[in-house]
Amino acid sequence: MGGPWLSEAEQKAWRTMVSVHARLVSRLDAELLAAHDLSLRDYEVLVHLSEADGFALRMAELADLLVVSPSGLTRRLDGLVRDGLVRRQACLSDRRGTLAVLSAAGRAALEDAGPTHVAGVRRYVFDPLTRHQLMQLSSSLHAMKDVLATEDDR
Repeated sequence: MGGPWLSEAEQKAWRTMVSVHARLVSRLDAELLAAHDLSLRDYEVLVHLSEADGFALRMAELADLLVVSPSGLTRRLDGLVRDGLVRRQACLSDRRGTLAVLSAAGRAALEDAGPTHVAGVRRYVFDPLTRHQLMQLSSSLHAMKDVLATEDDR
């Protein structure tokens, strides 16, 4: 392990990663808002629910997938519920639990916004990379994800 400070190369890579992440999220969010009046954060909720069995997830499971606190998820869902894209439903297997359920309107909004989001991801993330760079990026991200998952398990 290195010393207390990042090397010049590490600092450059770190700052670039932070900058790219911030700009990418901002750009994708702005595009979704402009075209569909849907934030990237809300889009992510709809995606996770669309991939779940029965289009429903327990609130705790959804919060874990989104890497947000339960209270943060509650606030995020409030707007989606108000807009009719998601509904809350009692969990039949655990009366204390609540499910977030993707509505038909939510599925339609996701289907409408999906091409805009995919086009932005392709334009900003994949199009600038060669196949070799994509493989390196994927490998690097998986290595970081594995370390974070190991830390989470502690």
